Amino acid sequence: MKLIKFFTLVSILIFFLISAINLIVVKKSKKFIFDSIEQVPNCYTAIVLGAKVYDSGYPSDFLQDRMDVAIDLYRNNKIMRFLLSGDHGRVDYDEVNSMKKYLLAHGVDTCDIFLDHAGFDTYNTMVRAKEIFKVKDAIIVTQEFHLPRAVYIARSIGLNAYGIKSDKRKYLAIEHLKIRELFANVKAFSAILFHKKPRFLGEQIPITGDSKLSYD
Repeated sequence: MKLIKFFTLVSILIFFLISAINLIVVKKSKKFIFDSIEQVPNCYTAIVLGAKVYDSGYPSDFLQDRMDVAIDLYRNNKIMRFLLSGDHGRVDYDEVNSMKKYLLAHGVDTCDIFLDHAGFDTYNTMVRAKEIFKVKDAIIVTQEFHLPRAVYIARSIGLNAYGIKSDKRKYLAIEHLKIRELFANVKAFSAILFHKKPRFLGEQIPITGDSKLSYD
């Protein structure tokens, strides 16, 4: 009986801890997240977060919508450069070059496209944006459920970052992703608290410089 009470108490404490951390993440990022291009402040860089790419090399619905919103920012002179950050940890899987091809097919100048091949998660992306690409201000482009964590991380490490929602349709498994995000927020909070090192750093490639230095 005592054991049951102990585990019940621990479960309640864990629940309140997760809830409190998620409340902090949402509260600290809320005023920096915008619904439309007209509302978001101008920034030099759009950080486009990677997502699933099909075997054909074509972006998933999530990623295509992020790219389309980023292109709209570019065409409306809200940003000047793209930092495309995603998973290119294997030869046979490449989010960032798929993203680059999509931008080129929509008329974006290659000089304005930078690739971060080691954006394995949101925390790595933001730290590398600051440390490797020397980004100072940015509009982060991703879906609404993901933006609080992305903006929270970026601002916690010193980036003048804003977020714009890229939800252009209803997505499969979105409820599952929202639940998973509760735990991802806890992980992000912990990474900030303990100053976690990114998986990879490397030589600096300033976003104001030559984009080809970021290509493989």
